[in-house]
Amino acid sequence: MANTDCVGVRVFSLNCCGVIGSGLAIFSKHRIHDTFLYRYSLNGYPYMAHHGDWFGGKAVGMAILNLAGLTANVYVTHLHAEYSREKDSYLSHRVVQAWELQQFIRHTSTGADVVIVGGDLNMHPQDLGCRLLMSYTGLRDSYVETAKFDGCENGMTLIADNLFISKNELIPFEKGIRIDYILFKGSSKTDIYCDCMSTTKGSIPGHPLPYSDHEALTVELRLESHIPAQTGSDKTQDTPTEKLAELVDTLTEARTEVKVGLHCAERIRYTAARTGVMGLALLFLELAIAAVPCFALGAEQPFPRISFYLLAILCFAILLTTFLLYIFHTMELKSLQGAEDQMRLAAGSLQEKLRGFSVTQPHSVPQRSPDGEQPCALDPEE
Repeated sequence: MANTDCVGVRVFSLNCCGVIGSGLAIFSKHRIHDTFLYRYSLNGYPYMAHHGDWFGGKAVGMAILNLAGLTANVYVTHLHAEYSREKDSYLSHRVVQAWELQQFIRHTSTGADVVIVGGDLNMHPQDLGCRLLMSYTGLRDSYVETAKFDGCENGMTLIADNLFISKNELIPFEKGIRIDYILFKGSSKTDIYCDCMSTTKGSIPGHPLPYSDHEALTVELRLESHIPAQTGSDKTQDTPTEKLAELVDTLTEARTEVKVGLHCAERIRYTAARTGVMGLALLFLELAIAAVPCFALGAEQPFPRISFYLLAILCFAILLTTFLLYIFHTMELKSLQGAEDQMRLAAGSLQEKLRGFSVTQPHSVPQRSPDGEQPCALDPEE
């Protein structure tokens, strides 16, 4: 749904996802030319209703804007929450979401001059998912890149002083955590800089309550167009070999976490299948017991109908529950396996590229382009 209010702000809702909606929306003063919504293949578990992530349907939304002749791809997303730092049952799901997010951004932003990503990633800056997203896409963190910052200490977006937050949720981080981000990158003909960044600081001035349980982020970005051969400030300063080696390590770590999720899904599916077989055996046993009075001659004992019906309901409940669990975790297993296969293929490609650099430049510093800039390790032409 897109509309325009009295001040010319276009609103595009990306809430058509999941049972209760993803809660995503993009507000823009610039014309929105195209939109797309992609729902992540893994979104938690429906039987964890008190968490609610599965019912929301985590997704990434995209809007293509025109900024004074420049094409800007703007993305908004919300990844699965982390409910326990020590025992994170959803880590593999969040890693797969980060993997799908970087794929979505890379494949849809090929012709964009500017890429901006904002949202609640539910990950700390050094978490695996963040490293995977930023290293693969080349996105830069506004908090790290900004020339001026005004906000909570260390850029925290989930603080203990917020009335909507339970301090137990922040353990072991007493003051708060930074899990909301605005990421950006330019292109070969557009440089982008973050001149200023700010966050809200708890309660609304003059009011006892804050806007939300998270602090809002605001950034001022400056765009500079140029001829592609003139500069390349958006390029990484690392050598291609260092960049590729770091990316291979990150990808290997991600594959390990996904494999852990695979083993957990296989174990739960096996347990569901075994319990279902037991429920089926119990149902057959009940039917056999019910058939005995029919063949017993002269039986005067009344048939226990209530007990029979209650036991039948129990058997059918077990069969239905285990069947649904088996189906759901089979779907989870296939999604995890698909992501792991993609990561394995990508890791093999990166390792081949890394070996190519080692063979062609074994004892020399990586070659620089004529303008003095190093080539990007992930450029398509390489």
